[in-house]
Amino acid sequence: MSRQENVSPQKSIYLDYHATTPTDPRVASLMLRYMIEEFGNASSVDHEWGDRAEDAIKQAAKNVAALIGASPREIIWTSGATESINLAIQGSLPSNPEKPHRIALLPLEHKAVLDTCQAFEKRGWAELIYIQVDSKGRLDLNHLEQVCMEGVSLLCVMAANNEIGNVYPIQKIGQIAQRCGIPFLCDGSQAVGKIPIQFEEWGITYLALSAHKLYGPKGVGALVVRKGHYLEPLLFGGGHQQGMRSGTFNIPGIVGLGEACRLRSLEMEEDERAIATKRDRLQALLLERTPELVVNGDTTHRLAGNLHISVPGIPNSAVVARVRHRLAISTGSACSSGVESPSHVLQTLRLPEVIVDGALRIGLGKFTTEEEMNGAAVILSEAVAQIQQVLYAMS
Repeated sequence: MSRQENVSPQKSIYLDYHATTPTDPRVASLMLRYMIEEFGNASSVDHEWGDRAEDAIKQAAKNVAALIGASPREIIWTSGATESINLAIQGSLPSNPEKPHRIALLPLEHKAVLDTCQAFEKRGWAELIYIQVDSKGRLDLNHLEQVCMEGVSLLCVMAANNEIGNVYPIQKIGQIAQRCGIPFLCDGSQAVGKIPIQFEEWGITYLALSAHKLYGPKGVGALVVRKGHYLEPLLFGGGHQQGMRSGTFNIPGIVGLGEACRLRSLEMEEDERAIATKRDRLQALLLERTPELVVNGDTTHRLAGNLHISVPGIPNSAVVARVRHRLAISTGSACSSGVESPSHVLQTLRLPEVIVDGALRIGLGKFTTEEEMNGAAVILSEAVAQIQQVLYAMS
């Protein structure tokens, strides 16, 4: 019998919403129309099929812009946040400069930001200045302002962390960047559609987002580029999108991202309030059953669906191995899956080794039910208790 036949998807509870969200059925339905009915190429200017595809892109841009407080003309379509981040960094900072660029960044950034900046550093093209954070992952605004006043080429601070869920004061950071005349890249992939973002008002220069983090499809995203800023392209051919990102438009994906943003504009506030209530209830249930459990990150400023926990002395790999057929949770970023190394986020926080080794990321979303939440509390606490018994017997 195959592994797929052994596992019943209906019995598995999905709590890994930071890795990806299910596509909203309303989004999928609209995308299907643009796959099999309205399948025109937006660059085909000689007939109505191309015109209708272009109109669909324009409407999607309006939907995205409305959610984040930007202009539709500032939307550049990409394959996702990783491409968006690479385009912003590589496109704004010339390669092989006369003297290294100074890039200020949060050390807790997603690997798409860290790896790109570190690639510049390895080539001698950039000096990296890391903004100070405390053991809860909260950034030091005074240090950030001091670094900016000394002059940097680019400031990179994410809107919300993909592991511990911290939400950062992007409005204040944007004001500092504007006062110092510094371009500001914000990775909004975990935040857009979950918390309010005001691109224009907050002084963000570049904002990266990804559809599959807000109930849209995988493989499509956007980079919002403030008016007056041009980026050197990573991809050439055709001069699409103001020459910054060539390639045939992924019409179904773009339409899906636009519709997902439209729905988040309407439903985000109510959904996130309900998600936070479920998260708090799950946290209370787990603490009741496992009092030694530790909640990581800034619990006063975190995403509604985030619950990042550690059970000291219990390896997270052992927990995941016991629950993987019944409960989908993770030990860290999905983009680092398969890489057996401690989370760079938790290492930066200088947490005790037993906390890092026992860390688990739980992510709830709008489709998480009360029944699933209660079931997850039982599954997880029972797994921890069983591992504790095994470890006690071995000692």
